[in-house]
Amino acid sequence: MVSRADTSRLAEWWRTIDRLMLAAVLFLMLCGVLLSFAASPAVADRIGVDTFHFIKRHAAFLAPAAMLFVGVSILSPKQVRRASFVLFAISILLMLATLFVGAEVKGSRRWIVIAGFSLQPSEFMKPAFVVITAWLFAENSRRPDIPGNLFAIILFAIVAALLMAQPDFGQTMLVGIVWGALFFLAGMPWLWIGGLGALAVTGLGAAYTFFPHVAGRIDRFLSGEGDNYQVETGREAIINGGWLGQGPGEGTVKNIIPDSHADFPFAVAAEEFGIIACILLVSLFAFIVLRGLNHAMKEKDPYVRLAVSGLVTLFAIQSMINMMVNLQLMPAKGMTLPFISYGGSSMISMAICMGFVLALTRKRPDKLGSLPYGFTMRAWRPAE
Repeated sequence: MVSRADTSRLAEWWRTIDRLMLAAVLFLMLCGVLLSFAASPAVADRIGVDTFHFIKRHAAFLAPAAMLFVGVSILSPKQVRRASFVLFAISILLMLATLFVGAEVKGSRRWIVIAGFSLQPSEFMKPAFVVITAWLFAENSRRPDIPGNLFAIILFAIVAALLMAQPDFGQTMLVGIVWGALFFLAGMPWLWIGGLGALAVTGLGAAYTFFPHVAGRIDRFLSGEGDNYQVETGREAIINGGWLGQGPGEGTVKNIIPDSHADFPFAVAAEEFGIIACILLVSLFAFIVLRGLNHAMKEKDPYVRLAVSGLVTLFAIQSMINMMVNLQLMPAKGMTLPFISYGGSSMISMAICMGFVLALTRKRPDKLGSLPYGFTMRAWRPAE
């Protein structure tokens, strides 16, 4: 417990933070470590590295991610916006550099090596992009003389162009969905919404026409023919688990899923712990999302309301895409499951994303109503 007489910044943070959401996200991180033990040893053995190679690396990424998550949550809404501008600028520069000096993997350039660490800059761009877009939409409604909507459209065009240049159609689709949600929540005219919806459909058609790998995945999903080995094996693992699972370490189908540690940890969880455990995991994701949206609904500041809604939507859509691919409800896409899948860039990016959410949803004077004369928000006690 923190004494009410304690006026330190840490004590203020503890009194104003959403502790249930904090605990839920930290518990989700621990679930990721547990599922790493279940999903990654077979992959490590298959590629000839130490059996616990991916588990050790997952734990190594988890420590800075958890510290960053808590550290970011201490920021004020204005500091969140400033940090987003810096993060976005750095990410865009790195995305540009990736196109020229990044490692090419399966025809795409998405990764860049800095100081011995392999980074995916587009992951760090996403939470910063959401916050800046939310601020631009909010400023447009607050100050009509500032063309915030136009700047938000230009910003999205730049991000989409860089993502498609890699190419990374999945991330482009994810960012587009979140941007569209913010556009809708900002109260844009239905004519604009309809026009952008038509533009999105046109973009999907263009991607299908001009990107063979996109067309191939969609065709395989619709017809069920072709190389669907990984997706079908993931489905087999889910079926093999049944309601209660095979037990920790007893899964067998998971051993032949090529990317079980990165793209299919949900299928591994189903095989070893059962459908009931997966329902509980989905419920944990749903709790975080719904609690975030509940905060957004009560928020008076348009910037904070839109930013929280966008960040939570980003978290929700990315989670849904991964789970739906595992369940064969949509074409395969290498989208990580937040805090569960292996991947340092994704984990740290999501830590920043949810840290922003906690920072923006902390109790503030404007959310508590008018305080009695002589009281301050800092300590919630008579001012000296």
